[in-house]
This record gives sequence, C-alpha cells and structure tokens, in this order.
Amino acid sequence: MSKKITIIRVIDLRAEILEEIAVEKHLRVSSNLGDALEDKNVQAMILATPHSLHEKQIILCAAAGKHVFVEKPLALSAKGAERAIRACEAAGVTLGVGHMRRFEPAIQEIKRLIEAGELGTIMHVEANFSHDILAGVAPDNWRNSNNESPIPVLSSMGIHLTDIFIHLFGPIKEVFAQSTSRLGTRVSGDVISVQLIFENGLTAYLNAIMSTPLFVRLHVFGSKAWTETRSDTHPGQDGITELKVSTSDEPVRAKEFRNIDTVRANLEAFADEVTGRGHYPFLREEKIENIAVMEAIIDSAMRNAPVLVQHTGNWS
Repeated sequence: MSKKITIIRVIDLRAEILEEIAVEKHLRVSSNLGDALEDKNVQAMILATPHSLHEKQIILCAAAGKHVFVEKPLALSAKGAERAIRACEAAGVTLGVGHMRRFEPAIQEIKRLIEAGELGTIMHVEANFSHDILAGVAPDNWRNSNNESPIPVLSSMGIHLTDIFIHLFGPIKEVFAQSTSRLGTRVSGDVISVQLIFENGLTAYLNAIMSTPLFVRLHVFGSKAWTETRSDTHPGQDGITELKVSTSDEPVRAKEFRNIDTVRANLEAFADEVTGRGHYPFLREEKIENIAVMEAIIDSAMRNAPVLVQHTGNWS
C-alpha cells in the first residue's frame, strides 16, 4: 500500500468480474472511461490498456484535467507520443510512463558511476532482459496482435532496455534489428537482437527473449573500468542484484543491492510531481525518443536493414 496514491475507481469492460474485489477494496467499478473522467474525486488516471488506445486516452484524460500515468509504450508512434505530451502540457497535467527499471538501485548506481567519471569514456554497452512470464499468452491475445505489438518481445521487454539506454547515454542515432520466431507461436517473433549507435558515437547491443528462464544483465564498458549488473529475480520483486566493477589494476569489486518495488517507486515519483513534492525523472524528449527508437527497431527488423532514428524536438 502507498501513502501517496489511493485507488478509488476502476474501469474495465468486464466490470462484472470485479464485483468481489470492488466490495473488498471499497472501489467504484464501471465499464465507461467517462465515469472516471467526470468524477471530481479522481485526480489522476492509470492507463493499463491496449497500446493503440494510449494516445487517445491520454488526450481525453488531459482534456478532463486528469494527470495520467500510462503503461508502456506511451504510444505507437513518436508523433503520437508528442501529441499526447503536448495535450498534457497544454492542460497543465503530469504524464507518467511505466518504465520502472531506471528506478532500480543498481541502475542508479551505474548512473552515478558514469556521471562521476569513474568509468572513464563510455565505450560500449550491452543489455539483456529475458523471461518467460508472457510465454503462455494466447496467440490471439491483443498483446500478440500486429496492430498492437508488431514485435511483442520488444514492446513488453526490449523497450525497458532502450529506456535505460536513453536515460544513461542520451539519444540514439541508428539501429539494426533482427527478430525471429524460434517457437513458431508468434509470427512477429519471440527473440529480438538490436545493434545501436548513439548520437555521441557510443555503440550498444540489446537482446530480449520471450521464451526462456529469467535473465537480466546490463554491462557498461568504460575506458577506465567496466561495470555489470545481474539480477536473480524479476525487477521489482524481492531479491538481489549484484553489481561488479573492474579496473586494470585492482581486483573486481562486487556489491549487492536489495531490489525495491520499482513499479511503486515510479508511481510515487509521479504522485510527488503531481502534488509538488518532487520532480518526475523523465524528460519529455526521453519519452518521445524511446517511441522513435521503437519505431526504428520495428522498421529495421521488417526491412532487415539499418534505420536512422527520426528525432523530434530538442534535448535539454
């Protein structure tokens, strides 16, 4: 339970299946989004809906004066993400997005090492985020729809890695992606591998697999030192992430970080921005950039060719 957020209403097309939990949690339940938009007691909306609905629903929430927290991806196109962001800016409401991994203590420590110069010039970065939690999702589920998720493993897992990359290293210039369907249950693929180059010249590689046991790794190579994190549990679940740092003249140092509830941390940072108690740690440019990178990865995988990322706006 959070002291910063109270859920008072739930909207679901199958409202009848929530009757029991509605009574238990003292929630108002209905199947019409307009009910929440018209409710003066609702200050903010959390959207966990099919991807194609995000842009329109964000704009509707903003028009109703509601702050909005939306699951990833923010939208299906960079132009759509920018339209949603502009609607929120015009209405003076906060827009949060469900990228929780940048809140992990080990990721924040890597950011500190980079900014302190302890790794030197960053030469290359590699990341993997794979698990089989979604392996059993039915082929006809919307999460496997070409309209909602042209590459499901990208929109469910890979997009978290690109968010970390953008957060730590800035805008990405070009991608070359390959996606394959090893099990044959997803036409658009259960494996994604992407080579990337950033605007600053840094090279990177990411991989995500939808049908394998949990594997979580981030490795940053610098001219002075490298650092690597590996996790033994899914991000946000109770467990340990080990961070190693290696230099040329010292033994490898290792430190353990206890995982935190990163979904809650993200939502509470959003709440702090809404109430004026804090700053939400996502630049508007980062939100748009991640969707532009997603678009470029999909285009590259479909064409089997390198694709330039189409940037919008200026970074600050």
